[in-house]
Amino acid sequence: MAEILDFKLRIIYEDNHLLVVEKLPGILVQGDSTKRTTLIEVAKRYIKEKYKKPGNVFLGIVHRLDRVTSGIVVFARTSKSAKRLSESFRERKIEKIYLAICEGNIAKEEGKLRNWLSWDENKHKTQIFDNLVPQSKEALTYYKVLNRFKNLSLVLLLPQTGRKHQLRVQLSHIGHPILGDKKYNAKRKFIKDYIALHCFKLKLEHPIKKEIMEFKINPPSFWNNLFPMIHEIVEKI
Repeated sequence: MAEILDFKLRIIYEDNHLLVVEKLPGILVQGDSTKRTTLIEVAKRYIKEKYKKPGNVFLGIVHRLDRVTSGIVVFARTSKSAKRLSESFRERKIEKIYLAICEGNIAKEEGKLRNWLSWDENKHKTQIFDNLVPQSKEALTYYKVLNRFKNLSLVLLLPQTGRKHQLRVQLSHIGHPILGDKKYNAKRKFIKDYIALHCFKLKLEHPIKKEIMEFKINPPSFWNNLFPMIHEIVEKI
């Protein structure tokens, strides 16, 4: 895939305390060794230009999405908001709902995935176990199959913990890896360097106003090539 050098910020919500944006697959939230343009760089540039701010712009990263995934990302515009939002994410007070297209037809309509995970730094992968092992942490996810089409399953995922690559490794473990996720044993292609995993909805308490806020963004349009009725399906959620 060609390197993404620049892109237009897609804003879902904005006020003096929050900036909520859509992350497309292939975009990094923050920098790594590839030197690609990142979501936070573009977001800071947007704030700087719109509000004519001198000097460096503060924008706090309070959670992340993998480069290969898409969906909602929340940035904090003040240090107070960053502290409170980070605590809310850490304490699992923020409801996150993901959508995934998985290989095969998942037999059970809904269920619970409970495993123990540990990160393997050498392989850059998460290891999964059915029981507690040293250095592992519990991972819990609820799922519901929304639709099946041509040996694929459209799945709603509600993670109750936030382990690295949690959804990816848990779905692979039950024999239904996320489409395109070669790292976790997917056999079918998706779009180069992307996987069919999308952060669809976030529900949180505003860090200052204390109002309950809900943000929602549909999966990228190319998901329609696999599930032609996907937007009609997710509108009911």
